[in-house]
Amino acid sequence: MGSRRRDDVNYRNPCLTMHQPWASLLVYGIKRIEGRSWPSPVTGRLWIHAASKIPDPETIKAMEDFYKQIYALDGVTHLKFPEHYPVSRLLGCVEVVGCVKCEELTSWEDVPQGVRLEGQTAFCWLCEQPQKLLVPFEMRGNQGVYNLEKRILEGALRGLCPVEPPMRVKFPLPDPRNPLSIKPGSLAHGLKTGPNKSKVDEGSSPNLAAAIAGARAAATQFSKKSYGPPTAGFRGQGSRNNAKENAQRLETSYEQPW
Repeated sequence: MGSRRRDDVNYRNPCLTMHQPWASLLVYGIKRIEGRSWPSPVTGRLWIHAASKIPDPETIKAMEDFYKQIYALDGVTHLKFPEHYPVSRLLGCVEVVGCVKCEELTSWEDVPQGVRLEGQTAFCWLCEQPQKLLVPFEMRGNQGVYNLEKRILEGALRGLCPVEPPMRVKFPLPDPRNPLSIKPGSLAHGLKTGPNKSKVDEGSSPNLAAAIAGARAAATQFSKKSYGPPTAGFRGQGSRNNAKENAQRLETSYEQPW
């Protein structure tokens, strides 16, 4: 199945191909935010497929260190990471409950600080209810969001297993009567927001600063120079000017690795 425009697809069983280790971190419930330069075209179940690029140990370590540090901000000090990061496999699924702009997520005081620190891209897809396949399926991926083939879907539905995330997060609805109310721009009108408490002074938190820098460096391997499409920049900690100056191109033809 070839890639299509995002606005002309009838998403019945949507799937997203992502690079490792980000794909497994999402399916294991460690990663709560999928970052993109474009808003999510779907809500509900989203299947996650790992691309063919084998992650190097430095990239895995950098991302695991990043998540150790941001979870520690919310009192979670023991994370169980995946033992393996398989490639070219369908890994499982998550529930996309909404999508907000980066600036909305980073100032959303109703979600944990660590979640707000995951808001590093123009649009943040909010993910809950991770499930993994007991036996990941070998398959080829595609660009953007695409429909999973029926024969693969039927087998995948039989092999799903719920995942207990390190910290369960429930994103509150701007309109409790509307399960689809979390949209870009919705928080300014429907939810209480406050100062951006997620912006931690790097100078006073050297471990966090090092983890952010390492994650930023890991993400830069997926630059426009190597993979194609232009992207939103990495919004690092510190002042707005520093964040702007340190912006990195993150999105690949498959994935925005945040």
